[in-house]
Amino acid sequence: MHINEIRHRRNGLHCLDYTVVSLYGEGIGSMDLVSGYKGVVGLVFGNESSGSNEDSYVERLLDRISNGKLAEDRRNAMVELQSIVAESRAAQLAFGAMGFPVLMGVLKEERDDVEMVRGALETLVSALTPIDQGKSQKNEVEPALMNTDLLSREADNISLLLSLLAEDDFYVRYYTLQILTALLTNSPNRLQEAILTIPRGITRLMDMLMDREVIRNEALLLLTYLTREAEEIQKIVVFEGAFEKIFSIIKEEGGSDGGVVVQDCLELLNNLLRNNASNQILLRETMGFDPLLLILKLRGVTYSFTQQKADPGKEANRLTNKTTLVQKKMLDHLLMLGVESQWAPVAVRCSALRCIGDLICGHPRNLEALGSKILGEGLQEAALNSILRIILRTSSTQEFVAADYVFKSFCEKNADGQAMLASTLIPQPYSMTHAPLEEDVNMSFGRMLLQGLTLSESDGDIETCCSAASVLSHILKDNIQCKERVLRIELEAPMPSLGAPEPLMHRMVKYLALASSMKNRDGKSNASGNLYAQPIILKLLVTWLADCPNAVNCFLDSRPHLTYLIELVANESESVCTRGLAAVILGECVIYNTSPEAGKDAFSVVDMISQKIGLASYFLKFDEMQKTYLFASASAAQPRKSLTRSTAASMADIENVDENYLPDGKNDHPILSSIFDSLFVTLVKSLEADIREKIVDVYSHPKSKVAVVPAELEQKSGESEAEYIKRLKAFVEKQCTEIQDLLGRNAILAEDLAKSGGGSNSHSEQRVGGAADRVQVETLRRDLKETTQRLELLMAEKAKVESDASMYQNLASKIESDLKSLSDAYNSLEQANFHLENEVKALRDGGPSTFPDVKAIKAEAREEAQKESEAELNDLLVCLGQEQSKVEKLSARLLELGEDVDKLLEGIGDDVGLPEDSEEEDE
Repeated sequence: MHINEIRHRRNGLHCLDYTVVSLYGEGIGSMDLVSGYKGVVGLVFGNESSGSNEDSYVERLLDRISNGKLAEDRRNAMVELQSIVAESRAAQLAFGAMGFPVLMGVLKEERDDVEMVRGALETLVSALTPIDQGKSQKNEVEPALMNTDLLSREADNISLLLSLLAEDDFYVRYYTLQILTALLTNSPNRLQEAILTIPRGITRLMDMLMDREVIRNEALLLLTYLTREAEEIQKIVVFEGAFEKIFSIIKEEGGSDGGVVVQDCLELLNNLLRNNASNQILLRETMGFDPLLLILKLRGVTYSFTQQKADPGKEANRLTNKTTLVQKKMLDHLLMLGVESQWAPVAVRCSALRCIGDLICGHPRNLEALGSKILGEGLQEAALNSILRIILRTSSTQEFVAADYVFKSFCEKNADGQAMLASTLIPQPYSMTHAPLEEDVNMSFGRMLLQGLTLSESDGDIETCCSAASVLSHILKDNIQCKERVLRIELEAPMPSLGAPEPLMHRMVKYLALASSMKNRDGKSNASGNLYAQPIILKLLVTWLADCPNAVNCFLDSRPHLTYLIELVANESESVCTRGLAAVILGECVIYNTSPEAGKDAFSVVDMISQKIGLASYFLKFDEMQKTYLFASASAAQPRKSLTRSTAASMADIENVDENYLPDGKNDHPILSSIFDSLFVTLVKSLEADIREKIVDVYSHPKSKVAVVPAELEQKSGESEAEYIKRLKAFVEKQCTEIQDLLGRNAILAEDLAKSGGGSNSHSEQRVGGAADRVQVETLRRDLKETTQRLELLMAEKAKVESDASMYQNLASKIESDLKSLSDAYNSLEQANFHLENEVKALRDGGPSTFPDVKAIKAEAREEAQKESEAELNDLLVCLGQEQSKVEKLSARLLELGEDVDKLLEGIGDDVGLPEDSEEEDE
């Protein structure tokens, strides 16, 4: 195989995704897995017969390899198997079901036949390499990933492959490394565990770094995958001399002149050092950082950059490392890469700027070093000025984020540095402030920043102002002296006739409204900066007003400011974060408000919120903002991804994010994701708790406390009784009015809090006490009463429903019984009908009839009736004889008594007819 083909395969393997596609659990045996693979063939590629040709062909080839008698025939079969597996997904799937035992047997038992071993390894590479056949189905199984999963299940397979690295044949070692890379790409945990249990497994891999170039490069990639998030393997690799070998390869590849191989070395070095204190100490105390610094030394300003020339391997977190790196002039090299080398790719500049931020963050000496750095050979400029110029002029989103991170790191817990920057903020004449932003190295930091803050007034583009506002927020954060100093800055009006100078804070609010109007004018906003201008300016105002009563008073000096914020909070077309941050600023105007002036005091602000928005709706804005992806992801404090080949190559794609920007969900602008960090989110959450407590407290007390002077309750000298009573009555009416007003406000507050549930933040609920507790108790008592009444109604309805259910159940049982009876009757009728139909059929056919003889039955019945009649007649005659005997005895007795018997019997029996002897009979 030619070397170009080898490289082609290598690139194909590196395109594998990290997702492991597995249809079977860890507990399924190999036989079940094999049978599962066979059954899946038809499901993946249509019906079961669609892959039958490939199945049978692969099976015949495997049989020739296993049972062939001639060596040449077996080798030819191996070549054919490799060819079809490399071209057909169905063949890959069939091979996974049957081929692994056969080929692993070849690798184990036929080491002397180099050609067979080489063919078996190449076939395994093909079986593990995905085949691109256009658009695949959504749920279609990837055979290569399934084969990877199957091969990596057996630790013996890994051990066997590692043993092949000791073979003399070049292709055997190369294909083996390709197989291990594919396994590690798709099943990293399984392979890492297996390698740790195999004696000298990592040692064999490390030996490959000293092999021929192609083998070395493949081993370098394999070790890079292997050392990701595997601390034990990282330590073993370093123990095996990884640092010396890595820097040796970098030197062989030309250091900073090297390409992708140097980047692979740096990525491996990054894996070994990141969050691994023991490896950091070992490197610092043995080789030192000098070999790493040599890579950053560029030769001339016309140095040729590629996307690979980025250095992600120096991000150490210990102060000792930061001190040592700066002592070794690391800061100078980073400033050259990130600031002075504007011809370098964006990925390199961004990486260098982020490293500068990491070096100075929390390190006083390094902070001083950056603050005193001067760049340039002829026209010199302070390093911080140069970085600010990048922020104000760059069109790259990622470069702005990286440069902004430098100022964030410089100002964090650095009051002296903040004061130094704020001291340069001196207002300039209007003509100078609005001069073009040129490469004037003599321009001070403050002048450049103020020029950026006010530039948008002339050109209508607030993107530059937004970038400058982000830097200003870092300068003001947690520094009351800087806030007071910047608060006194007033910008000169364009013409003296147009009015007095304007405070800088008022100009920021003006640009906030301008950003909203520009966005609403077209509904979409053409300027990319407008996508994030409002939230960033709102963040500046939140930071500025926090714990600064003078800033709140300045903000409220202009009545339209409060009205605009109220409209911004209530505007449903604005983003959730915009409405939430505007609500925070309104809350700051309450908790930090010390103004006694009517219309500007805390009560007036709360009253306006209640009337224009409603307290329930207002508090809901906090809850909605806390649920956004921006705030949730900031709270999680996601670690920054290291700069790898894929992330460096995708930097340019990220710059086009504005085209696909969505205002909600997980597609928030990357600038917002960077600026709304965990520290700012924590500040907002703490402010929310204070705002809830303060608003409830302010709303629960009367607008003005009545000062009761005992002397006023006494009758004045010369005052008549009527006048005294009238004055007392007016005093009492005034008190009653204020009490009624207070009760009404408490009722509204209770209703709003009941609707909002007091907010979802448990911390803020604990902070709200006093009046809020009483309101909640009354609300709960009323809710309990209503719930009890509702429960009683539900119980009554339940009893009625149960009664109706019982009645319907009895009715259903009766209907079911009736249906059964009808069913039985119907079955009887069906039987009788069946018999009758048979009889009719028999009569029609002239056969014997099964009908009874009606005449015979009648004759028999008549005979039985006659017998019964004769018996009854005999019985009647006997009875008559007995009765005649009695009559005769009675007649004799009557004669003895002198009675006339004939006369007594006269008329008896005349109307009584004797029954007829015979009845009519039916013929």
